[in-house]
Amino acid sequence: MEVSNKYVVIKHHIEEAPKESDFELKTESLNLLVDEGSDDIIVKNLYISIDPYHINRMKSFSPSQDAISYSTPLIPGQAIDGPSVGNVVASGNAKFEKGDFVVGIFTWAEYSVVKEGSIMRKLDPSQFPLTYYLGVLGFSGLSAYGGLCEFWKPQKGEKVFVSAASGSIGTLVGQYAKLLGCYVVGSSGTKEKVALLKDKLGFDNAFNYKEEINLNATLKRYFPDGIDIYFDNVGGEMLEAAIDNMNAFGRITICGVISEYDITKKRASPNMLNVIYKRITIKGFLAGDFLNIYSDFLAQTSNYLRSGKLKVIEDISFGVETIPSAFVGIFKGNNIGKKIVELKV
Repeated sequence: MEVSNKYVVIKHHIEEAPKESDFELKTESLNLLVDEGSDDIIVKNLYISIDPYHINRMKSFSPSQDAISYSTPLIPGQAIDGPSVGNVVASGNAKFEKGDFVVGIFTWAEYSVVKEGSIMRKLDPSQFPLTYYLGVLGFSGLSAYGGLCEFWKPQKGEKVFVSAASGSIGTLVGQYAKLLGCYVVGSSGTKEKVALLKDKLGFDNAFNYKEEINLNATLKRYFPDGIDIYFDNVGGEMLEAAIDNMNAFGRITICGVISEYDITKKRASPNMLNVIYKRITIKGFLAGDFLNIYSDFLAQTSNYLRSGKLKVIEDISFGVETIPSAFVGIFKGNNIGKKIVELKV
């Protein structure tokens, strides 16, 4: 059986803030049969994760491109790949059968041909919604759990600040910190997002950074006794202000620098004397660094979900043709929670 398979590519390398015109929707014919003797797997994509790290793969050069396999550079005109959930429609691989639900690194397309050795595993759809395996039970959740709980082991009463707190990772970091008994403040970019953080997710407080003139003074207002842990998703001036307000022996997780992905934007220039004299520890990481604790993360987070202690925020668009606008929207702050594109289920 042959189908028409739509997929998304970049037209050229993207050095500044992405635009929908940087992308193109292409169509190819795809045979849904696997050749005899092949170990290929054909997956019908159901949900595609939209993540900001792809912008670094779309550049002509980024230091991230040599760091790990799933951050390799993208070639204009070729299909983009990333975390996705799908259903196996044909398989020459004994490990997977037609009808299996799977999560892995698949193309931004309606169908993906997956080779032996690719990142992929089976899912049990009876446990949780399939979208959870791209967010709260996927790399977003693992990043939040590992970057907060594994790195710093927060203690009850510690003061935690989370930037981009209404994003896929920030919403979870704040909730994990609250479950551990911390005082938590988040920053976001709209009044609606601020209300969500306080009213639905249980943050102690939150503020709209776009309404603040002096971020240093803002953080002093929300943390009069200083910050113990800062979970950074944005970089830039927010990181500078947070460092100025850290307590002695404060700990900082660098998860993302979304304000700095555009090469024309200002880079963070923190006061390094504060880092020295406050003896601040700063750690960057990749989600893959925490694969050794994945089983612990999955067990603990699953328990939180079943008990209703952890709330999931998802922002879903529909159709492969919406992938470019969904991706561009992340950099405009349009999403709330985990951004996902749903294909025909």
